[in-house]
Amino acid sequence: MRDHGGNIDHAQEIWGGTNWIDLSTGINRRPWPVPALPARVWTDLPTHAAKSALLKEAARAFASDAPCVALAGAQQGIQLIPRLCAPGYARILTPTYNEHAAALRTEGWQIQEVSALVDLAGADLAVVVNPNNPDGTHHTRQSLLDIARHVGVLVVDESFADPVPEVSLAGLAGNLKTEGNVIVLRSFGKFWGLAGVRLGFAFGDGASIARLSEMAGPWPVAGPALEIGRAALNDCDWQHETVARLAQETVRLDALAARAGWSLIGGTHLFRSYATPDALAARDRLARAQIWSRIFPWSTTWIRLGLPGDVAEWDRLAQALS
Repeated sequence: MRDHGGNIDHAQEIWGGTNWIDLSTGINRRPWPVPALPARVWTDLPTHAAKSALLKEAARAFASDAPCVALAGAQQGIQLIPRLCAPGYARILTPTYNEHAAALRTEGWQIQEVSALVDLAGADLAVVVNPNNPDGTHHTRQSLLDIARHVGVLVVDESFADPVPEVSLAGLAGNLKTEGNVIVLRSFGKFWGLAGVRLGFAFGDGASIARLSEMAGPWPVAGPALEIGRAALNDCDWQHETVARLAQETVRLDALAARAGWSLIGGTHLFRSYATPDALAARDRLARAQIWSRIFPWSTTWIRLGLPGDVAEWDRLAQALS
């Protein structure tokens, strides 16, 4: 089922109002400050030089010299990777982001959802989201390298890995003795809080990245996104300050949830997942305060919250949970 957070228009249809705080996604609500952009990025087709400048910055930011392609979000990579080879047998470590299974099924893959990393072994293609969404499980590099040797292709979705670079395989993708069978996806919109830019990256072996680039076409990333991405990835001070702030704020959010009687399941620097007596009732309670959260069709108790942005948003959430 292709259900998602971010569907704030659905919340407005049911509860009305226009002053909503959208905590249904893991998108940073204090985004990188976008400066004024040169007029050419709006009027000219994206250039090879602009794309190369972005990829150079991405290589530095993600500590990788592996072949890389810039895409219209990690989502585009999720949709294209199933087309890299003939459909076969795929295993996905779950519960996780449902678009991986949806994209594979659309392309004719047989899917098995497994609950343990070791159970991915034997698949033609295996998918791990690391850190995982929605339970926040972190897998070490070594555990992923071990399983990579027992699958055809290992896709590691690192959309929430920016604050925890120690878990990333981006620096090893395409350079493994396992014949380059690891493809790493990175998101830009979540940590930098600019999901509307639609920018992401795939790292992997040369042949896979060349094929993804061909399928994506000549201009998969818009000119403004190339410019914003290059500048944001280069802003190391903002990145360090944001990681430190988010680490403090996750503790604050956990405390608010605990006082509301919720127990922590897990999370990342950008979202937290909790067990509640009744997830639907908890979501509706917040919705009446025009705060949108995320619940899941496969659980009656799990609820996920992103982190509020400014002081006013924190105050509104605290009051709604009190």
